[in-house]
Amino acid sequence: MPPRRRLDPESAAEVAAAFDRGETPDRDLQRRATRHLLAVLAEKAPGHAVEVRVPPYGAVQCGEGPRHTRGTPPNVVETDPLTWLQLALGRRTFADAKDAGKVSASGNRADLSQWLPV
Repeated sequence: MPPRRRLDPESAAEVAAAFDRGETPDRDLQRRATRHLLAVLAEKAPGHAVEVRVPPYGAVQCGEGPRHTRGTPPNVVETDPLTWLQLALGRRTFADAKDAGKVSASGNRADLSQWLPV
């Protein structure tokens, strides 16, 4: 069994509060909340069919389907930390972020809408 990621729900709450105030969370808070919310996604959608990347802070595999083990995965979602935080906290929809070019999604399973917000 893979090691569990350390959860930090306070960081997600702090980011949500910053968004409510119209502020951009600082980089350390973005890092902690991104890692936390990626871990929550992996727990909510167990599996290895989709790789979700939020450089430079983290990546997880999630979703049922064929397990990816080598090379570039067939189903990849990639976005920046602020967009990920907006998606994970329900401040933006996956379709809107993708249409705006803020999310890159490749593969027939690379739609996170069913698991967002986390």
